[in-house]
Amino acid sequence: MARRLNASDASFAADFEKLLYAKREEEEDVAQVVKAIIADVRKRGDAALIELTNRFDHAGVTADTLKVSADEIDAALKLVSQEQFAAIETAATRIEAYHRRQIPADDRFTDETGAVLGWRWTSVDSVGLYVPGGTASYPSSVLMNAIPARVAGVARIVMVTPASGGKINPLVLAAARRAGVTDIYRIGGAQAVAALAYGTQSLRAVDKIVGPGNAYVAAAKREVFGQVGIDSVAGPSEILVIADGANDPEWIAADLLSQAEHDASSQSILITDDAAFADRVADAALRQIATLPRREIAAKSWGDYGAIITVAKLDDAAPLADAFAPEHLEIATDDPEGFSKKVRHAGAIFLGRHTPEAMGDYIAGPNHVLPTSRTARFSSGLSVLDFMKRTTLLGLDARSIAAIGPDALVLAQAEGLEAHARSIAARLNR
Repeated sequence: MARRLNASDASFAADFEKLLYAKREEEEDVAQVVKAIIADVRKRGDAALIELTNRFDHAGVTADTLKVSADEIDAALKLVSQEQFAAIETAATRIEAYHRRQIPADDRFTDETGAVLGWRWTSVDSVGLYVPGGTASYPSSVLMNAIPARVAGVARIVMVTPASGGKINPLVLAAARRAGVTDIYRIGGAQAVAALAYGTQSLRAVDKIVGPGNAYVAAAKREVFGQVGIDSVAGPSEILVIADGANDPEWIAADLLSQAEHDASSQSILITDDAAFADRVADAALRQIATLPRREIAAKSWGDYGAIITVAKLDDAAPLADAFAPEHLEIATDDPEGFSKKVRHAGAIFLGRHTPEAMGDYIAGPNHVLPTSRTARFSSGLSVLDFMKRTTLLGLDARSIAAIGPDALVLAQAEGLEAHARSIAARLNR
């Protein structure tokens, strides 16, 4: 049973802080193991990659089968139903349309001194996409990571994924083909991250690595950051639902459990101003857990980290939501748009009673790669901008450097950088 908190209780502040800072994931001490794996891949290349992949994933790969061939992809696609193809196409089309609107504009202008200033946006050249799973199916993860990269203009998109027994789920390959992935390798774990960052004989290094993974993948991404860019190091999933008593408790319970079934460390929280409704949601959640295929995971998540908070009025939920800075925020009220303007920190906001978070996971359009563990206070979900970089532009002529150069000369001399000062002074004839 999820814990119950009431904002009117004297102990609420302390109870809320305990909930807010509860440690939901044990940090595995994998740093040294990961460093050794990365060093091995850097030293021995494909030989290390093959050995580690066969040891950890029992993939049976060789130098010739590390990369998935076009014929293999074609054969796998024959196992995908027309209904599944149609769903992938709908999702891909919507995700692409949404992300195309994120493409930033270049700018260039001339100021009053005659100086030309501006910026331009260009994509990174290559991206590595980590897809967890082996024979598990995560086509949505492929679409959400690869499509923004392609929209940004990335020319080379390399996908790596663990292949248990050497096999990759056909749905994942179908999504990769639709999303424009250029190369697919049946490798996973820290060794895959190392190969993407430093390259091997079979896999050319990339410029940035994105996508979720286990503790070893997360540690490897931390280790190679600087050599390559990374998106983020994600924690357990979470959802915060703000709902009034006019909602169907069965709907809200299902929304809460949609995250609880992800992982035993996931967190699902309801804030409501209706105590009787809170009771009905709690009862519905317990009934629904009993029927879930992943009921053991959902029950542990709901029991260990779930919470139902009752407030005197819904407006009181806004500062609590900002404190949580949740990955997913559902607002199921009469005026979700109005309430959303009171909240500053959330990875994604789902507006209204008919907008379950699960729609955002698959097909709606916005990206489902979102900041977790309160990092929405300072970071955003994956977007086209994650695959682009901005270059500033500056052009001076004799008039503009004469206008602003003297002040630059003063600052250079104040900092004791004489060569800087001389490069400016030469153009000022000083």
